[in-house]
Amino acid sequence: MKRLALLLSAILLTNMAFCQEEKKVSVDDEVFVVVEEQAEFPGGLDSMYAYIVKNLKYPELAKEKGIEGRVFVQFVIEKDGSISNVKILRGIGGGCEEAAVEMIKNMPKWKPGKQRGKPVRFQFVLPIKFELPKDKE
Repeated sequence: MKRLALLLSAILLTNMAFCQEEKKVSVDDEVFVVVEEQAEFPGGLDSMYAYIVKNLKYPELAKEKGIEGRVFVQFVIEKDGSISNVKILRGIGGGCEEAAVEMIKNMPKWKPGKQRGKPVRFQFVLPIKFELPKDKE
């Protein structure tokens, strides 16, 4: 019984030692949430809104069930302006999350954010509103 306790203690301490290792993140890989020069969609905000209106497909299931609301999508704008690490922070169901992710992944390259004059990886959160057209009475 003592051997088993010692063995378990040794395994536990070994695991704890491995967990304590520092993760070294290269400055080149760092993802910024605040930068000196903000990342920008080509053409600015108006162009981004136009892109969303044109390319966001309202899922049929969401239409049928009357699902409306905002989907919050987080993604990284890379140093070259491409999009990576797309993930949903908050969804509303009915396939809206998948539609938002597809639209984000197909965005054109952005103008990257800059820190000290150099392009950096920048984390962006975009709320995407799903709203059904209102019936006119």
